[in-house]
Amino acid sequence: MVLSSPDETPIVQVPAAINCRLLEHQREGVRFLYGLYKKNHGGILGDDMGLGKTIQTIAFLVAVVGDEADYDGSKMLKRDAVGKKSPVLIICPTSIIQNWENEFSKWAKFSVSAYHGSNRDLIIEKLEAHGVDILITSFDTFRIHGTILSEIEWHIVIVDEAHRLKNEKSKLYRACLGIKTRNRFGLTGTIMQNKIMELFNLFDWVAPGSLGTREHFRDFYDEPLKHGQRSSAPERFVQVADERKLHLASVLRRYLLRRTKEETIGHLMMGKEDNVVFCAMSELQRRAYRRMLQLPDIQCLINKDLPCSCGSPLKQVECCNRIVTNGIIWSYLHRDNPDGCDSCPFCLVLPCLVKLQQLSNHLELIKPNPKDDIEKQRKDAEFASAVFGTDIHLVGGNTQSESFMGLSDVEHCGKMRALERLMLSWISQGDKILLFSYSVRMLDILEKFLIRKGYCFSRLDGSTPTSSRQSLVDDFNSSPSKQVFLISTRAGGLGLNLVSANRVVIFDPNWNPAQDLQAQDRSFRYGQKRHVVVFRLLAAGSLEELVYSRQVYKQQLSNIAVSGKMEKRYFEGVQDCKEFQGELFGISNLFHDLSDKLFTSEIIELNEKHEQEYGHCNDTKGDKVGKYGAPSKEANEELSGSEGRRYDDLDVAVTNKPMLEALGIVYTHRNEDIVNVGPGLQGKNDVTMPETDSIKPECVPTLGRRYPNSNPDVSEKEVPVSKRQKKSQYSLLAQFMGMSEVVFSKWLLSASNSEREKVLRDYKKQKEKNQKG
Repeated sequence: MVLSSPDETPIVQVPAAINCRLLEHQREGVRFLYGLYKKNHGGILGDDMGLGKTIQTIAFLVAVVGDEADYDGSKMLKRDAVGKKSPVLIICPTSIIQNWENEFSKWAKFSVSAYHGSNRDLIIEKLEAHGVDILITSFDTFRIHGTILSEIEWHIVIVDEAHRLKNEKSKLYRACLGIKTRNRFGLTGTIMQNKIMELFNLFDWVAPGSLGTREHFRDFYDEPLKHGQRSSAPERFVQVADERKLHLASVLRRYLLRRTKEETIGHLMMGKEDNVVFCAMSELQRRAYRRMLQLPDIQCLINKDLPCSCGSPLKQVECCNRIVTNGIIWSYLHRDNPDGCDSCPFCLVLPCLVKLQQLSNHLELIKPNPKDDIEKQRKDAEFASAVFGTDIHLVGGNTQSESFMGLSDVEHCGKMRALERLMLSWISQGDKILLFSYSVRMLDILEKFLIRKGYCFSRLDGSTPTSSRQSLVDDFNSSPSKQVFLISTRAGGLGLNLVSANRVVIFDPNWNPAQDLQAQDRSFRYGQKRHVVVFRLLAAGSLEELVYSRQVYKQQLSNIAVSGKMEKRYFEGVQDCKEFQGELFGISNLFHDLSDKLFTSEIIELNEKHEQEYGHCNDTKGDKVGKYGAPSKEANEELSGSEGRRYDDLDVAVTNKPMLEALGIVYTHRNEDIVNVGPGLQGKNDVTMPETDSIKPECVPTLGRRYPNSNPDVSEKEVPVSKRQKKSQYSLLAQFMGMSEVVFSKWLLSASNSEREKVLRDYKKQKEKNQKG
């Protein structure tokens, strides 16, 4: 695959031995990287996890710094003044250093060294002797020893998991700013995780100045996009935001290539469905949750802006209630400083949030950990006693229980009650389940639950040796007897490709939506055996509803800023804006008692009601969605016929409220129905800016629906074909080529655009000939 232009010498190309193993989207990625490299620009390869960013990067490096003798003529050597090669630096998480080394050994013939561990001095000597082509180091090592590496003139620098550079104040970011190179590239499938300003930090590192100054970016993009997404934003705010998102997307496209699995290899996969399940807390959980909200520590935070009771004109937080001497959590945090700290009382926010999340998942989690120091155990026991109150005998006291029967019982845990009923059905149907939790203690409890139920399972967490992880994965994928895989959400690294699973349960949500999405992708990968259905369990009426709502907010902002997508406007809150904290932001929202309302469903239903009354061009679901967020009967029949899928258990129950209650579920919906609305601009060649403020966002039609504010004369038959029709056409094309659908899919991935177009032309000619005959 030749990358250089016809008049360019020497010829830059990916050797045939490598090119023949690349898929078409990977070839496009290599061309993208070379295009930036040729212009002395940096950029981001932003493909979804599992699309081969590592392989694309290695193929690019072989083309631009490989030795022609090793690769049959591929040549573009970059040498310094004395004819020696300049090395390439790769910075990545510690857990994937070995993977990079393994991939280089499979694909290339470079001298690769890892600057990590005790051999660092030897590696520096080897670098000075020009004996290293590729140097791989970890984030932590570079953060600590970056000064040494920054003295070297690097040919190319690549940062894997580049979203780690999102915080300009971090030591890692500052260390990376000191790297000497003209070619900086980032690899990440989660370009933006929490805030739009993260985009500036990332792109200002790979391509300094590409997005202007920090102040310009904040004023021109960040603020308009956030305020334009507010549910009651004035029309002029929405128009400005629409213009700015188009402009930002067009600028980012110069330095970013972003592809999803659905766009590239989706036709080779069985598909994924992401359900959000709001489970009713047990009565005991609900009482404990309310008691915690009444503790002095949290009441201090809730009432911080009220007038002080001493009669002064100051707020409580500025006067008598800055410290909480009778607070259990506060007293422990300031055991060495009874006068408090400079952050009081806001130093209480994070510890209190952690405790509320623990209560939302399982009452046992707030009890003392025997591995902690004695003072912390004493404090946690006191805290547990206060929260359990008169119910303490029902939970076995205020110390951690090791009773197998007690821990495996689902009576006092709302999520486990719902999980028990769902798993009973899944296991009987031969489903294979991935069960994720962020907490190791929660994994311990779930393990006892699985043993009690007699389910055959495997377990992987941070304590699992790296050497044995792949064998656990292989055993689960190949063994019909393995029904459940219990996994820590934090267990990262590569190789966790659990493609045999078709049910994924995320027991506890993360503030960062990327964490939950990465957990889902352990099963949603090339090679998956069955359609994947995800179940994110949330405790209804708890802090977790707010956690999920913020996930939606962050995902929508990312879609808007990165891809220029249209999104529904659900929330009044604006991130980092005290004037518009709305229902999402601010301390009062974090510690609000939601137990008497359906927080998330009320927001969504209010939005849908507004659309029904006034019309809204962003509505893409309409009559395809049932009352409780599930497909209607007609949609179910259509999907079942086209995909061969079954809608059972929760899928049927969501349209029947009594059945939901029997499962211990208050409410449910599909995440993709809530988050994803309009298509983005990534991949389009012509992105133009609106020339006037009067241009309004256009409605983008989707399948099977006539839209408000669109042409009333357009019938549903004129809407683009359904997925079932597409599948039928795909099968006919495969038959025309004389191939099975799988073989045709593989050919399609490797075919060039001209080859694809030729097949379509020939197919249409044959079809017209048959019709005339």
